[in-house]
Amino acid sequence: MIDTSWLKISKPGLYVPPAYAHIDPVRAVDTAIITHGHADHARAGHGHVIATPETLAIMSARYGANFAAQQTALPYNQQLMLGDVNVKLIPAGHVLGSAQIVLEYANTKIIAAGDYKRRSDPTCRPFQVEHCDVFITEATFGLPVFAHPEPETQIKKLLEVQHLFPERSIIIGAYSLGKAQRLIALLREAGYDETIFIHGAMKKLCELYISFGIELGSLQTTPIGKIDNQQISLAGKFILAPPSAMGTKWAQRLSDPLVVSASGWMQVRQRAKQGGVELPLVISDHADWNDILRTIKEVNASEIWVTHGREDALIHACSQMGLSAKALSLIGYEDESE
Repeated sequence: MIDTSWLKISKPGLYVPPAYAHIDPVRAVDTAIITHGHADHARAGHGHVIATPETLAIMSARYGANFAAQQTALPYNQQLMLGDVNVKLIPAGHVLGSAQIVLEYANTKIIAAGDYKRRSDPTCRPFQVEHCDVFITEATFGLPVFAHPEPETQIKKLLEVQHLFPERSIIIGAYSLGKAQRLIALLREAGYDETIFIHGAMKKLCELYISFGIELGSLQTTPIGKIDNQQISLAGKFILAPPSAMGTKWAQRLSDPLVVSASGWMQVRQRAKQGGVELPLVISDHADWNDILRTIKEVNASEIWVTHGREDALIHACSQMGLSAKALSLIGYEDESE
């Protein structure tokens, strides 16, 4: 029998009583094990934070050096005894430093995957498959309709548009942590070596990625506006900005911008139309339906727990595979900004 009585749901989120620790808690707790640096998973104010060195650096960049009273850096595949629980972090492939949390206690291994993806990403370590008894998965794109194309094909579309419209600046809406750096790195892999312009809000995180050895090439903060009464032209240039900046005065200063958005949600055409997106790029930092099912098969767990996302379809698919599955229905984790 698999003993899962030592992992419980509390108001802050998943709680591991024998380790006296929470996983990605949504409110301040004494000890938090953090899967990755996105704000809905990594919050400030905890007494003690355990995460990869990269995630700790991201949290420091976002919240200040004193975001937690105590910090423990746990590199991938190194073990830590937390109370009576053996804890290990392994790559999740989501963003820089993202980790699955491997917990072993009472002859049971539970893996909390956090957010993860299986597609290529030159800016982070690829997802590591490890067998377990219970696998806790997200289901952001947990519906059969979501089948993401290879990111390289989407980058090819982006470069083709630049060639077709050399007189227009190309502004790309992308989340500041993970998606922006991945797009830059994918453009570099495709052979694009010109300066890429970024919104000022992305500068600190891009510099952090570079400090961890991620090659991003020549970047420049976007000089939108006028200098000596002359309009600055960024025709034919790529400009990355957070989605929240796309409709602001900052973006309106661009001359005839071609609006692009990079997200797994761009597979839903209505979302692209509502956002005024001319070129939707289906590039996701989450696993799609097929990759979720592939992952579930590969980890060889007998129980599947779903934390957030499209839970019902995934639970049904697991039952068809002869697996026990249930929804944890945790609140506080967003999927709109992916």
